Amino acid sequence: MAFLKIDNINVAYGDIQVLFDINLHIEKGEVVSIIGANGAGKSTTLKTISGMLHPTKGSITFNDESIEHLPPEKIVEKGIIHVPEGRRLFPFMSVEENLEMGSYNSRAYDKRFETMETVFELFPRLKERRKQRAGTLSGGERQMVAVGRGLMAKPDVLMFDEPSLGLAPIIIKSMMDAIKKIADSGITIVLVEQNIHVSLSISDRAYVLEQGYVVNSGDAKDLLNDPSVKKAFLGI
Repeated sequence: MAFLKIDNINVAYGDIQVLFDINLHIEKGEVVSIIGANGAGKSTTLKTISGMLHPTKGSITFNDESIEHLPPEKIVEKGIIHVPEGRRLFPFMSVEENLEMGSYNSRAYDKRFETMETVFELFPRLKERRKQRAGTLSGGERQMVAVGRGLMAKPDVLMFDEPSLGLAPIIIKSMMDAIKKIADSGITIVLVEQNIHVSLSISDRAYVLEQGYVVNSGDAKDLLNDPSVKKAFLGI
C-alpha cells in the first residue's frame, strides 16, 4: 500500500467536473511532481488531497487511513501540509509570527521553537528578518516564509503549489535546493511547478495531467527526455 494513494477520484466545481478518475500513488520519502498546462487540474488535485475540496467519487488514503471526507484541519493533524500558490502570508505580521501560525496543531505546537531554528538553518535570511513585517519582504523572501510556515507544522507530506511563481532564476534555484534538502530530511514532497525542467530535475517520479486526466506518468528523468513532454512543455 502506498504512503499516499489517490484512487479513481472525480472532482467537480458545482456542475463542472474538473478531475476524471485520477490515480496517483506516492511512496514515503519520494519527490513526486504533477505537471501539466494551466487548467489541467494540478492545483485542484492538491486542494482535494488537503481537504479543501472533496471528491464526488473515489478515495484518498494516507497511512492506510481514508481521508477523502476529512476537513482540512484534520488532514493537517494527520501530517499533510499544503503550501499554496501565492504564499498567502499575513502582511502586517512579522516573519516570526507568520512562521508560528504554521505550528498551531497538536503534533507541532510543543516543538515550535525547535522547528523554527530548523527553518532558520534552511533559510538564514529569515533569521535576519525575523522581526520584519512579511509585507515588506521581497518575493523570494515571502516564498521562504511560506515554505518555512509549512515546515512549522511538522509535516510527513509537504505539497507545494507553484513555489517558483514570479521568482528570478537565481532565487528559483535556491528554492529548489531548499525543497531538495527538505526531501533529504525524510519529508515526502508533492510538487506542482510551472517550471517543468526544474521540477523534474529534483523529482523521483512525475504524473502528467491534461484537461483533468492523467495522460502519462513515470520516472522523472524519463519524462524529461520524453519527446511528447519536451514538445508540450519545453517547446523543443
